[in-house]
Amino acid sequence: EVDGRSVITVLTHDPKFDVPVLKQALDTPAGYIGAMGSRRTHDNRTARLKEEGVTDEQLARISSPIGLDIGARTPEETAIAIAAEIVALRTGHSGGRLAERSGPIHAAAADARAGGESVR
Repeated sequence: EVDGRSVITVLTHDPKFDVPVLKQALDTPAGYIGAMGSRRTHDNRTARLKEEGVTDEQLARISSPIGLDIGARTPEETAIAIAAEIVALRTGHSGGRLAERSGPIHAAAADARAGGESVR
């Protein structure tokens, strides 16, 4: 069952699959809907979705291009970039390098310990 923690990604570059799958995904409460492709591909996809009656509000739910900018070239690297974006969005983080940050790595855990709470 699709809920707010569900992730739906479209990884094809074929409009005959992209448009119907995204249209159906937009009718769900999925917390993340993403589509692979260039900005031009996304613009074309958006135009086709609008022709299908998808609203601007619905279109705003689609993340595209998907993934963090890690210089991914291979399918495996692309999968990591996409997964990293999803984790960053769920946790409210930017996906920046830890080495370039100060303070505790796991801020929530450090805050809980400072307050005497146990961390699971």
